[in-house]
Amino acid sequence: MKKYFAEFFGTFWLVFGGCGSAVFAAGVPEIGIGLLGVSLAFGLTVLTMAYAVGHISGGHFNPAVSVGLFASGRFEAKQLLPYIASQVLGATAAAAVLYLILNGADAFSAEGPGAFATNFYEMPGYAGRSFSMAAAFAAEFVLTAFFLIVILGATDKYANGKFAGIAIGLALTLIHLISIPITNTSVNPARSTSQALFVQGEALGQLWLFWVAPIAGAIVGGLIYKFLLQKDNNPE
Repeated sequence: MKKYFAEFFGTFWLVFGGCGSAVFAAGVPEIGIGLLGVSLAFGLTVLTMAYAVGHISGGHFNPAVSVGLFASGRFEAKQLLPYIASQVLGATAAAAVLYLILNGADAFSAEGPGAFATNFYEMPGYAGRSFSMAAAFAAEFVLTAFFLIVILGATDKYANGKFAGIAIGLALTLIHLISIPITNTSVNPARSTSQALFVQGEALGQLWLFWVAPIAGAIVGGLIYKFLLQKDNNPE
């Protein structure tokens, strides 16, 4: 049970810190943290929780990561559903707290793409750009695949595990710097689900992509690392 609680609290922190920075601090006039600040916030949540509870559960905090680790042979199938359930519940609890705080200032809004830090495609986002469904899928797929490659490489038995949390957190920061203008960045179905549940409408209708693309990308990333990069499979 400690593993499931670790995943619950780790994913709670990811959503509360990452999405919280987006809904509270990103757009504050003159002193707002903007795209760079939100990207750093997401990276810092994973970095801090990787060191806080990663030794308990492995520090997945993301259904796509759990599936990708399974595809790579690093995670047991019997743990998949309990981990994913813990992650979605943790994310949803964090979104509920964010919703409560916003309502305390009568500031909750479900209007427009990205409202309440939701993910989206085919809707004008940052700088008025509207990326197609295919473009959004490609971005989420590729970025999640590389996220898994970074995770697997940084936590490999041949790597310096003491710095794994830093590499993984910075990878997530980079992913957000690339893709916030495209989809508001998912690469994490739990994070997408938690926000969409409160906005509903278009956000729920598009939610399928932010499950399918990250999980497909994670599987491919896991298989790439297992068969092409893992040192045991490439003896010198």
